[in-house]
Amino acid sequence: MINVAIVDDHKILTDGLKSLIEESGIGKIAGVAHSAAECRNSIGFWKPDVLLLDVGLPDISGVDFCRELLGRFPELRVLALSTHNEYSVVRQMLDNGASGYLIKNAMTEEVLAGIQAVAAGEAFLCHEIDVLMKRPKETHIWLSQREREMLKLVAEGLTNSEIAERIFLSPETIKSYRKNLLLKLDAKNTAVLVRIAIEKKLI
Repeated sequence: MINVAIVDDHKILTDGLKSLIEESGIGKIAGVAHSAAECRNSIGFWKPDVLLLDVGLPDISGVDFCRELLGRFPELRVLALSTHNEYSVVRQMLDNGASGYLIKNAMTEEVLAGIQAVAAGEAFLCHEIDVLMKRPKETHIWLSQREREMLKLVAEGLTNSEIAERIFLSPETIKSYRKNLLLKLDAKNTAVLVRIAIEKKLI
């Protein structure tokens, strides 16, 4: 039996994964956390073999949290769980020690196969990500119209609250957009984000 822990801020998803894993008979759920802070407090007690880790946590980037956890528990196998299917995000997770990467809409069979593969010490990419990583690295970054608009306002030096007022969205939504832009452009902070955006003529 594989000891599995899940860190994701969407309760519906964690409940679904918990049922899937336990009903499949391949493992048992050692624990569930909905933030990095919750996970930090409990992972020492859970002692999971495999950690399903959301890339977009509310309190810290899953990319950074993956590196932090593997620094503390080098024997842990991390299987990234994400809505992101951009090359740079996947690359960052793998470079920071994740053993595998699953898209949240992956087939049930892929989720179970991924858990079993990383528990056995193998690397695992779901089909969609495997295809993505075999393509030549894309230099063109695709951004939605809203993301381009956001990038332009960030480059103007506006705060999240100011941007929220300007485009009639909540500050929390703006914060989420900004976090996604940092991930997509592989930027460590806003200054780097703006520099990359200018270099790649995104604004």
